[in-house]
Amino acid sequence: ASDVAKLHRYLSVRDPELRAKLTPDYDFGCKRPTFSNSYYRTFTRPNVHLQAGGIDRIEPHAIVAADGTRTEIDTLVLATGFDLWEANIPAIDIIGRNGRNLGKWWRENRFQAYQGVSVPQFPNYLSLASPYAFIGLNFFNTMEYQMRIMDRLLSEARRRQAHTFEVTEEANARFLDQMTAQVGDTVFALGRCAHARSYYFNPHGEATLLRPMTARAAIRQATDFPLSDYSFS
Repeated sequence: ASDVAKLHRYLSVRDPELRAKLTPDYDFGCKRPTFSNSYYRTFTRPNVHLQAGGIDRIEPHAIVAADGTRTEIDTLVLATGFDLWEANIPAIDIIGRNGRNLGKWWRENRFQAYQGVSVPQFPNYLSLASPYAFIGLNFFNTMEYQMRIMDRLLSEARRRQAHTFEVTEEANARFLDQMTAQVGDTVFALGRCAHARSYYFNPHGEATLLRPMTARAAIRQATDFPLSDYSFS
């Protein structure tokens, strides 16, 4: 994939100086890839000029770059991105046993969720977008396998006539260890991602958003994880 991206960039931008400015200083996969046949070619148009040095300040009718270059403007369009982790995981206050606040607990004890859906001390809590939930860069695959997990849990609770289910501390710790080890074999740990400013990485610098396995493996786990990893009452 990295070689294909390099070739695409070379064919789209033949000017080596401009191509160097458009070449990331991190490895392919550190950030979510974007797919476009026209993005790079846009910078070769005569009415497009790339300023790669960053902005020093914005004046009423101009932008002053870090190198002192002043560019008159009519309109300023901002595309500065967003901080996924600051306010979205979780997006609301979720309080578990003994007043445990999920957002606060995650930030103090690492982001973690058994099978990407359950957290200890939060009975009957299931989430479709918890740490280690997303597989294959595909939202729909993720929802499909997570719904299999939820179906198994709710069916087992009904079979036992239980009112609550909760993942055990031991099962959650085991799953977290597994995810941490498998992330160690991915580009997030082995690649040059330090300058990527990628939302894949949480405030602790850990890549806990994506599940480090194939979609097929995640779906298989959803089907056969031990129900004994949960307590029912």
